This record gives sequence, structure tokens and C-alpha cells, in this order.
Amino acid sequence: MTFPISYLLFFSTLLTGTFLSISSTSWFGAWLGLELNLLSFIPLITTKLCPFLSESAIKYFLVQALASTFLIMSSSMYMYIPNFAYSLILISLMIKLGAAPLHFWFPQVIEGLSWPQAFILLTIQKIAPMFLISYLTFTPALTFMITFMALLSSLIGALGGLNVMKLRKLMAFSSINHMSWMLIAISINDTMWLIYFLFYSFTSGSVIILLYSTQTYSVSNILNQNNKSTIFTLLIPMNLLSLGGLPPFLGFVPKWIMIQLFSSKMMIFILLILLFSSLITLYFYLRLFIPMILLSFSSLSSNIKSYPSLSYSWILIASSFLNLFGILSPIPFLM
Repeated sequence: MTFPISYLLFFSTLLTGTFLSISSTSWFGAWLGLELNLLSFIPLITTKLCPFLSESAIKYFLVQALASTFLIMSSSMYMYIPNFAYSLILISLMIKLGAAPLHFWFPQVIEGLSWPQAFILLTIQKIAPMFLISYLTFTPALTFMITFMALLSSLIGALGGLNVMKLRKLMAFSSINHMSWMLIAISINDTMWLIYFLFYSFTSGSVIILLYSTQTYSVSNILNQNNKSTIFTLLIPMNLLSLGGLPPFLGFVPKWIMIQLFSSKMMIFILLILLFSSLITLYFYLRLFIPMILLSFSSLSSNIKSYPSLSYSWILIASSFLNLFGILSPIPFLM
């Protein structure tokens, strides 16, 4: 998919809105940055006249406008009813983030997007709400709400992806599950959730580049032997297992760090729930490529019918190499 030059302007204003929201000293300024971010992402969704893109753009706009209404309304009343206002602000930010139980819009919107747009929604669009949520951990009630929504996100993100055959919706539920780890980390340490987010952005980006270069959108496309080369038979499991957090891949590094953090805080019950949900996500990742590997044994000696685009091949190999040897990278963090 080619993008017009004018979309660089919208992408730059999207990043500007994110930075404005993070660096604001008032909730009105944070609302202003979120609105600039919203109005910049809508043109990035509607790249062409397509009913799926238009439907996703309308759904995204309506939900984000609802969350912005709650945010500006609650920010104007926190001088009078502070506890209720901060709770309403947290709920509005959770709607923007797509965390459970307010995740109803997230898989439906991402299903109508292309892979580059889905990557922006999965990573960049989560930065500002998560930074603003990290400012709301000053009372035990707000911390309890964040923890409760995080645990609910871990279970819904794991169970919701079990019977999903569309890869974009599967990535949405995977993002909801990973979001639970970051939300728990927000209530403990601001640095840890940022480290987890950076690792998650890299691993999800490597998976999305792989799927975008092969134009793969469903499980049937993965199992289709006519659209897959031998190298992708190796790259798809490597990147998906890294996203699932299986050692020794790179995706296990942030979970390793979080396991040590939770153990030091004696948060054993929360850790067990998060690990249980991660095992479920690993199950539906394994379900994707085990049939692909079994079906590919008969065609490994045949001619490769298609190759990935040359502009993406070196990125795929580099990201997969980093995902494979991720077990060596936590040494600086653990010291």
C-alpha cells in the first residue's frame, strides 16, 4: 500500500498530539493533545474509498469522541468531586486504550484496517493514554481499579483469541493481554511498563512486517502453500513465539523482568493470573503454525513460488534474529 505525501503531515500531527498530551500540566491540555491525536489518525485510516476502512474510521471516531467527552467533563469537576472525577478520567482513558471491560470497540476497529494502520493503533495510539494513566496512581482506590481492569484484560485477551481466525483480530486480543502486564507495571513502577512497551512494540512490529509483506490476513492464508516460501515457514513461528513470550525469544525478556518485579513485591496471585493467561495466548499462537509446519514437509523440496519483497527481507531477517537471541539481552536490565 502506497501512502500520499500529505499523510506525513497527519502522522507528524499525530505524534505532536501524543507529545502534547504527555507533557501537558493540566487535564485540559491532555484532552487537547488526545483530540489532535484523534483527528490526525482518522485521515490515516481512510487511505482510500473502502467500506471497511470507512466503517473502522466511524467506529473509532465515535468511541474516542465518547471517551473525550467523559474526560473533559470529569476534568472540569475534579475541583468539586475529586474522587468521582478521577475515577471517570481513568474510565475514559481505559476506553481510549481499549482495556477490558471497555475493549468492545478495539477488535472490531482493527479488523477493518491494513497492517501499517493496525501497527499505529497497537503501539503509538497507546502511548498517551498509558502515560496519563500513570499519573493516576496516587490513591489506593485508583490503583485498585487499574489492577482490576488489568486482570480482566489478561483473561479477556487470552480467552477472546481462542476461536479467532482473523489475524488482525488475533493481534487485537494479544494486545489486550499484553496491556494487562503494562497496567500492572504502571501501578508499581513507571520505568518497567515503558521497558515492556518498547519490547512489545518491537516484537509486534516484527510480526506485522512479516504479515504485511506476505499480505496475510487470516489463518487460511498462512496455511496456503502457494503464498509462502520456505524462509517464512521458519520466520512465522519465530516471530509469533517471541510475541507470545516463550523463552529464549525476545518477547520473554520483559515478562522475565516483570516476574522478578512481582516476586519482589510478593504479588504472587496477580502473577499466577498473568502467567495463566500468557499460556493461553501461547496456545493460539501454536495453533497457527503447527499445521503450517506439518503441511510444509511435503513441499520443502519443491520450488519456492514466491519470495518476500526485497525491501522487507533484510528487516524480517534482522528482527527475527533479534527475537531468537533475546535471552542474552536482559543482563543489563537485571544488573
